[in-house]
Amino acid sequence: MGSRKHNRAEMIKEAKKKETFAKLNNVPTSPRKMRLVADMVRGMKVELALHVLHMAPQEASKRMHKLVLSALANWQAKNEGIRMENANLYIKSVGVDGGRSLKRIRTAPQGRAHRIRKRSNHVSIVIDNRVTE
Repeated sequence: MGSRKHNRAEMIKEAKKKETFAKLNNVPTSPRKMRLVADMVRGMKVELALHVLHMAPQEASKRMHKLVLSALANWQAKNEGIRMENANLYIKSVGVDGGRSLKRIRTAPQGRAHRIRKRSNHVSIVIDNRVTE
């Protein structure tokens, strides 16, 4: 690896150390349903997002709520001297990617078979503090 590439990789690695995130892999919900919940909270303040997710009727919102709490715990571990209330935290980005899908077979008329795909997804969330000037 060349020196320029190596220096860039080191810069990215240092930036990721400062970033607070949480990941949830192989969630047994379709990515489309999870994206609806992710779009609901993207860019919100963390406290407001927790309230919205707690009251949302979707099944995916319960898992997203736990993921936001996990990201908050990760933020507290990295910033021990700072209070959460004073930090002005918000959800910087939420990514929902398709995971592996389980293939099942359902019987169909006239001796045929239809394939059923039980989808799953991977969710990653990044929280950051908004600087007020």
